[in-house]
Amino acid sequence: MSDAPFDLDAYFARIGYAGSRDASLDTLKTLHFLHPQAIPFENIDPFLGRPVRLDLAALQDKIVAGGRGGYCFEHNLLFMHALKALGFEVGGLAARVLWGQAEDAITARSHMLLRVELGGRTYIADVGFGGLTLTAPLLLEPGTEQKTPHETFRIAATDDHFSLQAAIGGDWRSLYRFDLQPQYEVDYSIASYFLSTNPISHFLTSVLAARAAPDRRYALRGNRLSIHHIGGRTEQKDIATAAELADTLEGQLGIIIPDRAGFEARVREKKILETNA
Repeated sequence: MSDAPFDLDAYFARIGYAGSRDASLDTLKTLHFLHPQAIPFENIDPFLGRPVRLDLAALQDKIVAGGRGGYCFEHNLLFMHALKALGFEVGGLAARVLWGQAEDAITARSHMLLRVELGGRTYIADVGFGGLTLTAPLLLEPGTEQKTPHETFRIAATDDHFSLQAAIGGDWRSLYRFDLQPQYEVDYSIASYFLSTNPISHFLTSVLAARAAPDRRYALRGNRLSIHHIGGRTEQKDIATAAELADTLEGQLGIIIPDRAGFEARVREKKILETNA
């Protein structure tokens, strides 16, 4: 990873954390709860054709100092740097996304998550999975149902891999499949470059954004905003204009759009407003 210094004070200010700096489970849980509320998931840069850089200086400049969000590699690399600065034993893993896919689907290793070793136990941390981002770390204990401030999750073990599953509407739905093979910045850079530049990538063809709040989740895909309240109630709204879409991103999702005029033009060009028509 980069040798650039990590500004822990600035990161704490960005997520609103003023607690202990010990490498404890309580610290990990609090940081994991605050991060996805303060830093939204968003793909504005690839959607606008802007490069996505994963080096520490770029992450701090964009997300910490610039108040922006990002996608999984940006979120979890930043979170990993913060945890390492606090003295946690943490490393990166990769996952094959299963959300919306068959359970046996073979997808690319296009998602990043973290493995944290703490007190002789292994935890999974992930602050960058869009509308179902974890808001607490999970103990790597297959079959155990684990409540978080939002949904209940479990990790299922099958042969040589694990699956992360969430309880949604009374059913268990798989988010992704992963194993414990260590991953490095170069691995993420390759996957990120493909996702942020390939013309068929959904990060280039649609608008994706999400943010957790203490009592709800906001998730936007295309021109449809979904608000999922804790307890099961969901509101949905189809957005009619590019200006309204930009207002929604800036207002309810807390996203800074770097070039609003260019963004609105791109929305019209890609016919985003027809996504759920």
